[in-house]
Amino acid sequence: MFELIKPFLPSVELISHLLWPIIIITPAAAALSGWLSVKKGVRVAYTRKIFHFIIFSLAGILQYLYGLQAVSLLGAFVFLMVVLAVLAGDSVWFYQALARPSDAPHQKKFIVLPLLATAIGGVLSNIFFPQTAFIGYFVGGWGDAVGEPVGTKWGVHKYTVPTLFGVKATRSIEGSAAVFLVSTIISAYFILQITPIQFLPALGIALLCGLAAALVESISSHGLDNLTIQLTAAGLLNYLIF
Repeated sequence: MFELIKPFLPSVELISHLLWPIIIITPAAAALSGWLSVKKGVRVAYTRKIFHFIIFSLAGILQYLYGLQAVSLLGAFVFLMVVLAVLAGDSVWFYQALARPSDAPHQKKFIVLPLLATAIGGVLSNIFFPQTAFIGYFVGGWGDAVGEPVGTKWGVHKYTVPTLFGVKATRSIEGSAAVFLVSTIISAYFILQITPIQFLPALGIALLCGLAAALVESISSHGLDNLTIQLTAAGLLNYLIF
């Protein structure tokens, strides 16, 4: 059992090197989201994704620079912070930044469920597609992060998606188009950075990745797309470029 989890465990040296930056950045991201929600009246569709964007980006950077163990350290801290916010409920600004009114009366479940989906997606991506797992973080963190705000602001052509607990969930063609565009751009950037593939072939692969991410996001059950987008992007890119 220990051999299975050993690759995910950060060393004492890595903890001493990264713990304080993680302790500073992640609560700062939570505080920013909570402040925007409570004090500035920014909608949860935006504040939730601001935190999502920051954490996924930080995970991608840490894995690229330091490896999987650094992401495990970040994930453990974020998991603890989110769980504590859920337990505290409305008294905590950070919770209010994450709890969608449309998820009532199951807001807490739809905070914990994506948290677990993100963790599982990261673990599976690293087990099966270690070379491209970090790109999956960016596709999930950036592509998915723009879908909900764009859909909230400009979404006209709505469609329903599978969900749990009887909560109605909708997405929009406009939001899915945003997922496609951003996923394509971020995929193309990293393909060009980590492979010798030239621009046009890289763009073709990125377009396939962006399309796959958008399609998977459009059919994924509400709360589970953090898992499905990560795996789809990491798996497809691993297959196409290695």
